[in-house]
Amino acid sequence: MYNYEKLIRILYLITSLSLLVISEICGSEVPRPHGVSLSRAPLYRPDKNFTCFDNSKTIPYSQVNDDFCDCPDASDEPGTSACAEGIFYCVNAGYRPMNIGSDRVNDGICDCCDGSDEYANTNKCINNCVELGRSAREEAMQKEELLKAGRQLREQFSQEGIQRKQQKKEKLLELTKNLEEAKRVKAEKEKLKNEAEELESNALDYYRKLEEEENNQKAQAEALKNKNEALLAFDRYDENKDGKIAFSELQQYQTFDKDKNGEVSEEEAKYFLNDLDEMDSENFCTVAWDRVKPYIMIEEGKFKGTVEPTYDETAEDDAENNEEHADEEKEEEEESEAEAEAQEEEIPATPEEEVPPSKQYDQETRKLMDAANEARNEFADAESSIKELEGEVRNIQKYLDEDFGPDEEYAALHGHCFEYTDYEYTYKLCPFDRTIQQPKSGSMETRLGSWSKWLGPDHNKYESMLYEHGQACWNGPERSTVVKVACGSDNKITSVTEPNKCEYVFEFLTPAACSEVHGEGGDKGHDEL
Repeated sequence: MYNYEKLIRILYLITSLSLLVISEICGSEVPRPHGVSLSRAPLYRPDKNFTCFDNSKTIPYSQVNDDFCDCPDASDEPGTSACAEGIFYCVNAGYRPMNIGSDRVNDGICDCCDGSDEYANTNKCINNCVELGRSAREEAMQKEELLKAGRQLREQFSQEGIQRKQQKKEKLLELTKNLEEAKRVKAEKEKLKNEAEELESNALDYYRKLEEEENNQKAQAEALKNKNEALLAFDRYDENKDGKIAFSELQQYQTFDKDKNGEVSEEEAKYFLNDLDEMDSENFCTVAWDRVKPYIMIEEGKFKGTVEPTYDETAEDDAENNEEHADEEKEEEEESEAEAEAQEEEIPATPEEEVPPSKQYDQETRKLMDAANEARNEFADAESSIKELEGEVRNIQKYLDEDFGPDEEYAALHGHCFEYTDYEYTYKLCPFDRTIQQPKSGSMETRLGSWSKWLGPDHNKYESMLYEHGQACWNGPERSTVVKVACGSDNKITSVTEPNKCEYVFEFLTPAACSEVHGEGGDKGHDEL
């Protein structure tokens, strides 16, 4: 680094001395036609005829710069505008020499800083080459100082990146060993889990059989209870006690008034008998009861179905205050219910209490269950540990596979994000991860792309980054971002543009880009000083 900076200082000194030499030479006015550079001065000899550069013809020297184009290559008119393809050389002593087209000579516009292109208009142009040269040199020095500071930071970035990568490699070795050990532990825990679960399963077989027996008893009890309820209902609605229920008997009960119009039609009554005229008790229990039971439960207030029974709230209130105003039909139904209750005593009732719950596990079984649970938890922890380690290994391997520059200088940007805000949006660049756009209003952010690759030319691929497969635009392609990287003393985004729909360009400065390759691009303009 020291030798490189020393070389820059020497080159700058040589350049400054060269400018002084050029100024001295120009001051001594080396004989040559107007508009000719020093390097071509020997081609114009006043004591000889002039030969066109393309050797097409030879003319007397007096015809050089006579404002008439003799040579097809325009070499005889370097200081006039006679030839369309001619070249005029601006000496510009103290600044940068330059060539301009001969058609710009004496066109009324000062193209050369020394005004030599407008010699016919001597009062029009001023010679400000010295001032321009001074400004250019100051700018060059400022840029060189910037590059110097950037290169120093780049060196720090590089050392940090190399150190990070080495640490990651060491961490990867450690994780690999830990992962092997975790897999061994998992296999051991799985074996212990299987053994504990087998003991647990054997111990629980007794309780499974007990539970199965209890469930069977409960199911049988429920079936018996349901059948008894069906038989009670059958006896209730079999008014003539002939062992059958006819649809006409069901018509006597408002319970079966499905449409709530105040009467039970033949169709409504037959609905509950599976469209039959009559039905015996066996078929009533197996076929009709599932239809009949919900309506009875609604009537008894045990079930709030989708079809509410018809009742008159006012009449009900009146009945509570004065029973003598009760409806005759209601009295008949109450009498029927009383008869059914009397008959109910003759039919054995199903116990209402549930089947006793399973017995508590004995102490030995509980110990086996606890041991199995502990073994399962330990196995789950072992599995979780492996997944966590595998995730860390993947992340580190991805980091190690990433291209952070020839000297790992861009690794310092990994894990950081940089923002840029314009009048409408805040943009975010997270190197090697993603680019984001978010309205200043704070609403949901939009991903402009995910890290893909370096996109620069072959001589320096690190000049730009590509972020692809962002959120799709409305009726458009997926968003993408190109990040142009340049040397700067700080990490910052300097501009964001959208040259094409859904294609964004970030300008990003970073010391990581202050390499000799980047520096050459910035110094090209200074070599002419």
